[in-house]
Amino acid sequence: MTSTRRSILGAAALAAALAFSPAFAQAPTEIELFFPVPVDGQLARDMATMIKQFNETHPAIKATPVYTGSYDETLIKTRAAMKAGKPPAAAIMSANFLLDLKIEGEIQKLDDLIKTDGKSNDAFMGQFFPALYGNAVIDRSVYGVPFHNSTPILYINAEHFKEAGLDPENPPRTWDEFAAAAKKLTKREGDRVTRWGVAIPSQYDTGGWLLQALTYSNGGRWFNLDYAGEVYYDAPSTLGALTFWNDLVVKQKALQPGVQQGGAVTTAFLSGQASMMLNSTGSLTFVRNNAKFPFKVAFVPKNLQNQVPIGGASLVIPTGVDGERKRAAWTLINWMTSPEKSGWWSRATGYFAPNMRAYDLPDMRAFLEKNPDAKVAVDQLAYAKPWFATYKTVVVRKAIEDELQAVLSGKKQPKEALVAAQKTADEVMKPYVEQTALKLPTQ
Repeated sequence: MTSTRRSILGAAALAAALAFSPAFAQAPTEIELFFPVPVDGQLARDMATMIKQFNETHPAIKATPVYTGSYDETLIKTRAAMKAGKPPAAAIMSANFLLDLKIEGEIQKLDDLIKTDGKSNDAFMGQFFPALYGNAVIDRSVYGVPFHNSTPILYINAEHFKEAGLDPENPPRTWDEFAAAAKKLTKREGDRVTRWGVAIPSQYDTGGWLLQALTYSNGGRWFNLDYAGEVYYDAPSTLGALTFWNDLVVKQKALQPGVQQGGAVTTAFLSGQASMMLNSTGSLTFVRNNAKFPFKVAFVPKNLQNQVPIGGASLVIPTGVDGERKRAAWTLINWMTSPEKSGWWSRATGYFAPNMRAYDLPDMRAFLEKNPDAKVAVDQLAYAKPWFATYKTVVVRKAIEDELQAVLSGKKQPKEALVAAQKTADEVMKPYVEQTALKLPTQ
């Protein structure tokens, strides 16, 4: 063999060896996941655990979770990253933002990815609870995959109930029972309240969600499910809901006046300074792990019907993500929403598992046997409707939350507040209404 041929063969052998050498292996596809931490608990640590497991089992992908604050802050940061030309490969986005993101062209349809997996949209969505479809499917296309979802529920301190002569095995089921219990549970020393009968978060995002829940339970509609430019803030059913909430402050004197932050509400309940609270099931694990007293959970009390809005978040892929990053994001999304991981996340956090098959797994069955309180939110899904979603969702939502906070702070009466909220919301949605009106057929 000539020296030239030996050199060629040697170079080829070296190249082959280097190609299979770890040092020269193809680098993993790096992706970021924007992740909000909207409720109590150790969600950040739980997410770190989940992503660590994903990276260990998917060496071709390196996912990095980026903690982005509240749902609203996550929306702002995702939009900023997109404008900078650096969108995250995936984001856990408040489920009710998807419609506005779709209108603005900021998230991708997932139909092509679903089709590549050999499934139809209906078959893909069939693994999730039907109540979640309204905040994931738009115009028959899938824009989000349900990840962690919630409903509002009622938490009660069983010891306080017994002390007040109430039955903790039968939590309030109606508004009248709820108001009466809240009044009876409130304790005073002179003019000073030492224990509130109930605590309800009224800060941005949660406040609007809970007012929507009360409106639904009063037989009302909060927004037009089929049209992104219409809300019913000044409807009689909404007025009844806001009046009931305000009466807990001014008539029953069982709810602290002013704006109540979610963290402060949970702290008041856990410290025994509030006997009941309306809050997300997403706080359930945190309450279970930190309550020093027996507690119960139940449906949101009704006036005319049992009905609540879905809450929580979906996984989305922003516009501008393509190629290997898009495929890697889809791999991560499917893994995170599988029955096994959906069930694990539910047990870790308190959110219900959106993937129905999670509840067929032995780990989940054993968990529910030990923690029957976790089943309440799932049972309430039979009465759940989509979360509020419109054009400019956040601004339209804040229009009524500003007025809710003004009422609870004693600055406005419910009727005038709702008229103002409707006027502001209509003005915000006006561009969309005018644009869609132009497309209506002429008579």
